[in-house]
Amino acid sequence: MEALPRKPISPETSLQLVLFVDKRPSSNQKVRQIRNHLKDLRADYVFDLQIVDVGEQPHLAEYFKLVATPALIKIYPEPRQTLAGTNLVAQLEHWWARWQRSAEEAVDSQAIARPNESNDLPATGASQTLDSVAHSAELIQLSDEIFRLKQEKEELREQLQFKDRLIAMLAHDLRNPLTAASIALETLELGNEAKENGHASPRLTPALTAQLIKHARTQTKAIDRMITDVLQAAKGTGGEFQIQPQQLDLGALCQEVLNYLKGQFQAKLQQLTTDIPSDLPKVYADRDRIQQVLMNLLDNASKYTPKGGSIEVSILHRTTQKVQVSVCDTGLGIPDENRERIFEDRFRLERDEAKDGYGIGLSLCQRVIRAHYGQIWVDSVPNQGSCFHFTLPVYRF
Repeated sequence: MEALPRKPISPETSLQLVLFVDKRPSSNQKVRQIRNHLKDLRADYVFDLQIVDVGEQPHLAEYFKLVATPALIKIYPEPRQTLAGTNLVAQLEHWWARWQRSAEEAVDSQAIARPNESNDLPATGASQTLDSVAHSAELIQLSDEIFRLKQEKEELREQLQFKDRLIAMLAHDLRNPLTAASIALETLELGNEAKENGHASPRLTPALTAQLIKHARTQTKAIDRMITDVLQAAKGTGGEFQIQPQQLDLGALCQEVLNYLKGQFQAKLQQLTTDIPSDLPKVYADRDRIQQVLMNLLDNASKYTPKGGSIEVSILHRTTQKVQVSVCDTGLGIPDENRERIFEDRFRLERDEAKDGYGIGLSLCQRVIRAHYGQIWVDSVPNQGSCFHFTLPVYRF
């Protein structure tokens, strides 16, 4: 920021004024009027005037707590006084005589206080006032700059910590599907080599071959989903989110996801119940994105529901415009104070810090649903469970 412009101060110049202006066309006439009036006043009385453009030195405007421009401020002698409004010239005419009188009294008081000093020295009180204003404005700018830099530092630190955590978790989570896909492909490769060499391979039947291929494909899709989640999170909440909506059978897609996660539910002895009507209308949505939402919500339901717990999935045709999907569990629930934050990017409950996950799943779900002009929310009772709900538009084309 440029320092407050300064001019030499003569002994007689003890009245210090600052005129704040801006470049708005509507202000031009007012500024001309006040400047011309001040020019006429200066012909009869010496005072120091400094003109500041608020666009070039906003911190000075902040220092003086201006709410409108043009504004004229008497900064010396104290007390400081601000004139602003459409009738600035009239206000100045009203106060001018008093300002003159206060300036003359300030000169007299300085002369009494310093009788032995040379008369060619500047008016110390006035010059110190200008220095103080400029210094204070610079401090405001510096403090704002320090605050901004601290914020940027914290954001960068959070990003680095998130990246490190993400890399570690992604490496851990990718290992299982990569291993499973590799085993399936190696088994197929060994069977094919045995067949080419004329050796019998009784275990590698056509049915087993098809099963291994399907298993490898499923695992690669899981890997792709993980990578997609990470890439979407890397774009941040302000990034553009692309969807390709089309006519979609939501019930069939939900059943497909449930079949994919069946083994996960069975491994924890979790009871799954569904209420998916057969006469649901088609929705207008991006299949891959909605599959991503269902996978995240159902995976979370299984992850946070204890062994032997229950998970319920239902779809309801709420109105002629919306279809609602609900995923409920009998897990730990969400504390009341965190319910509003659960969809924030990278937010995780303290109790979940030791669990696998990136803290990006629910924020991605929210971005997907909002991109479809739907809503997503949660109802939860601590230690009893949670119900995540989202809506999608009905297909009307």
